[in-house]
Amino acid sequence: MQSLTPEGEPAAPADPSGPDPQPPPAPQPRRRLALLVVTAVVVLALDIATKAVVVATMTDGQRIPLIGDTVSLYLIRNSGAAFSLATGMTWVLTLVALAVVVGIARFARRLRSPGWAIALGLVLGGALGNLADRFFRGPGPLEGHVVDFVSVGWWPVFNAADSAICCGGALLVVLALWGVEIDGRLSPRAGETPQAGDAR
Repeated sequence: MQSLTPEGEPAAPADPSGPDPQPPPAPQPRRRLALLVVTAVVVLALDIATKAVVVATMTDGQRIPLIGDTVSLYLIRNSGAAFSLATGMTWVLTLVALAVVVGIARFARRLRSPGWAIALGLVLGGALGNLADRFFRGPGPLEGHVVDFVSVGWWPVFNAADSAICCGGALLVVLALWGVEIDGRLSPRAGETPQAGDAR
């Protein structure tokens, strides 16, 4: 039945072009923070476990072929950064890694994007894994040498933490190219106006 106005006239139909409903609220930051922490813990546990097994079963410089001469286990002690870069700058790299951890902790308060949570979790777990070596392995705190043991062809020897850092960094680049911001929003492309429904 058609509704009437107080004067008895038929009421005007509702305007279908009225304002859009409000977008759903962004996911709770605690969920994204939990995803970051779980990712970092898994990476850290995997890195510590694999290094412990390798150190317990191999000697420094020992090589165990896995796939011919292409892929092998090769235990070395690395005083540099990931993939044996910046060798001899151990204490500087330790401070840089600490700064990365602090920076991620600060960024984590703004997390709304699951992609960012996973990427930062990978980087955080990898940084903590190598930091553990810097602090607790010889020759001493802040100068400990990182255990590397995966050798693939001509690529520098690396470990699980290095792989996680690289994967996390690559994911951050992909997210940036897609315009996904840390708070889950899509950044507007050149010449476009952001829409209210762009929030993720």
